[in-house]
Amino acid sequence: MDHRTVMGFSRDETIRRRRLDRAVIRRVLRYVRPYRMLLAAFVATVIGAAAATAVPPLLFRSLLDDAVPDRDRALVAWLAAGAVALAFANAILSLLQRWFSARIGEGLIFDLRVELFDHVQRMPIAFFTRAQTGALQTRLNNDVVGAQQAVTSTLGTVVSNAISLVVTLSVMLALEWRLTVLTLLVLPAFLWPARRLGPRLQALTRQSMQLNAEMNTLTAERFNVAGALVAKLFGRPAREREEFARRAGAVRDIGVRTAMYSRVLFVALGLVAAVGTAVVYWIGGNLAVSGTLTTGTVAAFVLYVGQMYQPLAQLTNARVEVLTALVSFERVFEVLDLPPAIADRPGATELVAPRGHVELDRVWFRHPPGDRVSLPSLEAPGAARGPEPGDWVLRDVSFTVEPGRTVALVGPSGAGKTTIAMLVARIHEVVEGSVRIDGVDVRDLTLESLHDAVGVVAQDPHLFHDTIRANLRYARPDATDADLEAALRRAHLWDLVSSLPDGLDTVVGERGYRMSGGEKQRLAIARLLLKDPAVVILDEATSHLDTESELAIQRALDEALRGRTAIVIAHRLSTIVGADRILVVDGGRIVESGTHAELLARNGLYAELSRNQLRERAESA
Repeated sequence: MDHRTVMGFSRDETIRRRRLDRAVIRRVLRYVRPYRMLLAAFVATVIGAAAATAVPPLLFRSLLDDAVPDRDRALVAWLAAGAVALAFANAILSLLQRWFSARIGEGLIFDLRVELFDHVQRMPIAFFTRAQTGALQTRLNNDVVGAQQAVTSTLGTVVSNAISLVVTLSVMLALEWRLTVLTLLVLPAFLWPARRLGPRLQALTRQSMQLNAEMNTLTAERFNVAGALVAKLFGRPAREREEFARRAGAVRDIGVRTAMYSRVLFVALGLVAAVGTAVVYWIGGNLAVSGTLTTGTVAAFVLYVGQMYQPLAQLTNARVEVLTALVSFERVFEVLDLPPAIADRPGATELVAPRGHVELDRVWFRHPPGDRVSLPSLEAPGAARGPEPGDWVLRDVSFTVEPGRTVALVGPSGAGKTTIAMLVARIHEVVEGSVRIDGVDVRDLTLESLHDAVGVVAQDPHLFHDTIRANLRYARPDATDADLEAALRRAHLWDLVSSLPDGLDTVVGERGYRMSGGEKQRLAIARLLLKDPAVVILDEATSHLDTESELAIQRALDEALRGRTAIVIAHRLSTIVGADRILVVDGGRIVESGTHAELLARNGLYAELSRNQLRERAESA
């Protein structure tokens, strides 16, 4: 292997980066293609602006060579009027350029953001358990904006400066081709700084984005209600400040390095342009002294040299900007290219009029390896990853729930109860065996129709930072206020909601923290009732309720679950005494099955759990 390096990069790494950059550019062009008409109009305005910019030096030349020597005041007036007209034309063309570039850029932001949001929300839960929220927000906001700037700002700079350079060179060649050739001798010197500094700036940009994502992750975790509560309860503001300062300091340091590299590039290009201008002064001045060129021609040439070197320097700098901007596109595409581990199969069918017959047939499950469900750049530094899956969570689990029946899952913490329920909703994917609803493998059903048929109330239900009305309508967007009231009544929550000053328009706060645990749980149950699914999963759904509220909700649930299939996960065994069948899960296996009375009579694990709960209740009384 060739270990020669270029600015810290091995030759193999440099070649790999160039191939990746070319692939990203080709993909970017596909995103820009829908805006080709706007892009054509933008280029037309750029050409017009370049032509208008090339005229003022000719007016200046005519002023010096014709109007002043001939004392032609009329020509002076015409030249002045022409300069004003060109200024107005440039102003109009500049406004048009900005409008076209804004339409293209904002459209591109919209396209990328919507596609990225849609793609991420289709990821399995395993993705979100590994990815940092702040890192995802950085991709959706900072990286998408960086990608947009690459198209609008950088692309606009490249197009406008390239056209200006061509127009300026054409006029210069027409005026004096020999002097034009001399000004082009410094062209290689413009390319060298960008070639040397471009890869380093690209690497610094990538590192800066990752550090910003880590800083954003810290703020996202500490500034939500749960994180803020933990930080306050443990009372470590100084430690939190120190950790944030460490991450912010890393962002600061790399920002200084990036700024210095950018300034070095800018200064280098400025020095090269100054040398080229000096050549024109020296050679052009001598030609004017000898009478080979007129004073006006030399003066116009000096102006044109400035107009040539400025876009040339910007084009050289644009190469560096393109390299750094490609990092934003690369980071966005990295997420878009990660396929959802759980998705609709080709030819997936709709679950129509589900009866609620649930069957697990010899199911084995373990969590997939990290490299299948997430990206290293989205995870915390040092997070465990690898191609190997985890240990078995479920082992050879089989049972059937007839339509309208209730099956309860009980067992020690970590036994696999919630995992079993999540396989029914296909939140997780079985590794071996199958889960069937109405005789159809859930993997052969569309996710949308499956999730319409399965409703879940979790142990800690999530409520959006919105109104009660909006949280309920998330289950059924077309629900009327009468429907909402009926669901809240069945959840024994309407009296509370109707007594609030804003009623259904009361904002529940982030994750529902403005409501008590029991109120949150009942609102989540009302949302479930509004959805009206064929299969209901209650995961410790009454765990946060006091005895009075629990009894009220239990009555509401008994009514709501009548005629529907229910899978109830319960820690308090008193809540599932009336279940049609109780399955005892331990170590990922079903170790006991029967009714409450049958399991107590067997004196097994269920009986032991029951005795322990009775002992705990007696001790706490």
